[in-house]
This record gives sequence, C-alpha cells and structure tokens, in this order.
Amino acid sequence: MNQPSRVKSALIWCAVVLAVLAPISLAATSPLLQWREPTYIAAGLAGVLGMTIMFMQPLLAIGALPGLSLQRSRYLHRYGGIALVLAVTVHVVGLWITSPPDVIDVLLFRSPTPFAIWGVLAMWAVFGAALLAILRFRLPLRVWRLGHTALVTLAVIGTGVHALQIIGTMEQVTKVTLSLLIGCTLFAAILRRKVWAMGVRSRRN
Repeated sequence: MNQPSRVKSALIWCAVVLAVLAPISLAATSPLLQWREPTYIAAGLAGVLGMTIMFMQPLLAIGALPGLSLQRSRYLHRYGGIALVLAVTVHVVGLWITSPPDVIDVLLFRSPTPFAIWGVLAMWAVFGAALLAILRFRLPLRVWRLGHTALVTLAVIGTGVHALQIIGTMEQVTKVTLSLLIGCTLFAAILRRKVWAMGVRSRRN
C-alpha cells in the first residue's frame, strides 16, 4: 500500500471511530443522567450503542472499510447483527424495568408519544431483519435480499425519527449527524448491492 492510500485509509478509520465514539461519549457524560438509576442509564446507552452499530453494518456489508477483506467484513457484519439485537433488547428491557406500564403501552401501540411508536417499529424491524438473516439459505435469494433490505430500511428510518424526537441524553449535533450517517451508509450500500436487480447471483454475495 502506497503512502497516499495509507493516509486515505487512516482518515477513513479516524472518521468512523469519531462517528462511533463521539455520540457514546457525550451521551455517557450528559448532565441529564444525574440522579438516574443505573438500569435507566444502561438502557439509554444501549440505544446509543445500537445506533452506532447501525452505522457500521452497511459499511461492513459492502466491505467499505479499508484493511478488511470482503469475507472478513461480512463475517463481522453477521456478528454486528447479533450485537444490534442484543443492544435493542437491553434498551427495551432496561426501560421496562424502570417503567413497565410505559413500555407495555408502547409495545401495544397505545403510547401517546410519537417517538415511542417509531421506536417500537424500529425494534420489530431489527428483529425481523435478524430472523431473515437466520433463514437466509432457506429463502429464494431475491426474496431474502428485498425483505432484509426493506426491514433494515424501516429500522433505520424508525430509529432516526425515534432518536431525533427525543430530548434526552444524546447530544443534539452528534445525534443528528449520526442519524444522517446511518441513512447515507444504508443508501450507499443499497446502491452498491443493487438489491432490486433481477440477475442471478451466488448466495454468498
């Protein structure tokens, strides 16, 4: 690798690390966390962590990160999906522990707060995308690709609206920036993968 390529790779990784660490760090030091229960804090930070994983997932799916082979990148993408499901689960369970009635109302779509409805839509979309990933080799390739992409898109939209409508622990600038980055990386991945294409491809692609 020549010097310009190394510099470019370093800059890309620095940008990725900044995009991941800045929202988490600022949320963890938010003054709104004062006097909050540890369970609530863990639930909130799990939500922020889930957003950063969402940002990474499209990049890993298309092998866009320098220094990682496509095979290694997609291997990490699979484990990233597991980590995302765990982060969402911790987020929801933690909020349920702190306020069961509110979470039950959200899950039953009875909550009067719009951000809660977007959050539960995103949650089910994440779980649905993970289920399709498990069933990948049992489904026609085109059905799997379109279904997985549709659910991931719903998860990204729902998460972005959910986060932006909440006045909470996430710092506003990093929250908006991260939401935009998630949308942009997903859009880039969809264009790169051409999920709408009818051509026959190997199931490994």
